[in-house]
Amino acid sequence: MATAKVGRVKLGSQGLEVSAQGLGCMGMSAFYGPPKPESAMIALIHHAIDSGITLLDTSDVYGPHTNEILLGKALKDGVRERVELATKFGIDYTDGKRDIRGDPAYVRAACEGSLKRLGVDCIDLYYQHRIDTKIGELKKLVEEGKVKYIGLSEASASTIRRAHAVHPISAVQLEWSLWSRDVEADIIPTCRELGIGIVAYSPLGRGFFSSGPKIVETLSNDDFRKTLPRFQPENMEHNRRLYDRVNEIAAKKGRTPSQLALAWVHNQGDDVCPIPGTTKIENFNQNVGALSIKLTPEEMSELESIAKADSVEGDRYGGVLVTHDASETPPLSSWKR
Repeated sequence: MATAKVGRVKLGSQGLEVSAQGLGCMGMSAFYGPPKPESAMIALIHHAIDSGITLLDTSDVYGPHTNEILLGKALKDGVRERVELATKFGIDYTDGKRDIRGDPAYVRAACEGSLKRLGVDCIDLYYQHRIDTKIGELKKLVEEGKVKYIGLSEASASTIRRAHAVHPISAVQLEWSLWSRDVEADIIPTCRELGIGIVAYSPLGRGFFSSGPKIVETLSNDDFRKTLPRFQPENMEHNRRLYDRVNEIAAKKGRTPSQLALAWVHNQGDDVCPIPGTTKIENFNQNVGALSIKLTPEEMSELESIAKADSVEGDRYGGVLVTHDASETPPLSSWKR
């Protein structure tokens, strides 16, 4: 059992409160190689909850659908009441083509589908996974009690601002780690100005700070990371330097590089909840151990000085998905009251 105490953080100003660290569940079922054994993943989820983790993160596109089904099985027999459940919609793979959708009929159908797969009556935090122009239906779902709180994922600062003006946004999910810091320019300040919580996904650099450069040698052929620019051999050779420096600092503190990298995210403020994913209980325990690491201002500055924007080679996605740094942000015409 993990021994670190898991505190609570408030996300947004609408009343959502979650564990200070969440559990990203995607890799249990999708994108990071073959799906993992169901019984082992359910045991991991239960272990996380028993350890004090209450925010569980999934999406209808993980699988698709299989990750939500997995969580639905894990949340039976009184477990549901112990967690805050977050899922997402907005990436439609119908007919094998990827489409970013937010039209009312699709939003409602997506929500009903997620509720059924998860086996719940209400979703605690419902994110729009990628941003489209038509997301007014979310407000109706809140009014109907099918969704408690609304979130956005990979949204630009201007989109966040306009959406929040129509209906309160409780959380924005974004990639934030020692090798993904571009959100600090305007998205993080915008969230804090508006009182919106920050959920940091991939806080360990998609496993980079857990395994280091050798991670590329262990990825299966169907692992999504093999397609990402940062994981290409020519870029990873450069990125090795960042890992080596973090490793040096971690060793001085008697910690692992992944714990130090995760602690850096935790030390960003009490409005931040990182959601590292894992498929192994021992790695989960190590992640929870990062909660007890307090970094001095000098240590934070040292880490940030070696993790500047030019310290990492390669884009985050390489154009695979629309993200917050896309050149154009669509209008939110349907958010009108």
